[in-house]
Amino acid sequence: MSGTHSLDSFVEAARRDVDEALDRWLPTRPAGPPRLAAAMRYSLFAGGKRFRPVLALAAADAVANAHEDARRLALPAACALEMIHTYSLIHDDLPAMDNDTLRRGRPTAHVVYGEGLAILAGDALLTEAFALLAREPAVDAPAVHGRKLRTIALVSSAAGSSGMVGGQVLDLALERRPPDEDDAASALADVHARKTGALIRAAAGAGALMAGAAEGALAAIDDYATELGLCFQIVDDVLDVEGAAKDLGKTAGKDAVAGKLTYPALYGLEESKRRARACVERAHATLAREGLAGRLPAIATWVLERKK
Repeated sequence: MSGTHSLDSFVEAARRDVDEALDRWLPTRPAGPPRLAAAMRYSLFAGGKRFRPVLALAAADAVANAHEDARRLALPAACALEMIHTYSLIHDDLPAMDNDTLRRGRPTAHVVYGEGLAILAGDALLTEAFALLAREPAVDAPAVHGRKLRTIALVSSAAGSSGMVGGQVLDLALERRPPDEDDAASALADVHARKTGALIRAAAGAGALMAGAAEGALAAIDDYATELGLCFQIVDDVLDVEGAAKDLGKTAGKDAVAGKLTYPALYGLEESKRRARACVERAHATLAREGLAGRLPAIATWVLERKK
């Protein structure tokens, strides 16, 4: 692999594959009401980074030794994870949650379609994601069926009450009742391990699992993705302080205005950045321990250095 150019080429190709597959696998008429389909596509094709599906495909490549089936086997899981992530963004932006009007550089779904249809579009994306995981890849092989079942269990745990949804509940509770200073660090870590980290871990794990990774490699990928998820959230918090809305594609500075518990609020900007760098160092070391590489090390560095 040759640095940034190689990663850029990989990401561009992965995003193209994911977008084409999402377009193919999303329900169309007469499967559902046209306005619901439009609302689902409005948010899903709003130009996001596709970070989670790219990570899933990179993990598949890293464990599969360039086996030609790796991407084909991992692609449905990659797309399902993007559908779940998008549903979470639709719901997070609602007035009852973060009450945001800008996402990915344009008006949020509830601003365009109304709250009711936005909620239902999110519900539909979540449900269709699990239908996709169960249906694809349509391979008549017992080993692949077993991987699909493990992937469904992995993703459902990451998305549900013990993962992303649970993290959102904890985040809402922190807004109403901020923790004591002594408990703030553990509360912050718990919220973000669930709300942000769980789905990132599931993305890497699902890609590796569908590509047939051995158990040792799966454990290393999970350790790597745990560090990656923490780094991603710390950088998000830093960007909310330092970034501009035009760069982020969402409203900047909302966390500070709302008095939310964030890494910069708790530790300051410089210490937060140091912690993010330490996450990447540990992520790289974890991969080296199992002899894994591919694009995963470069993805960790990109997460640290990203500006939006």
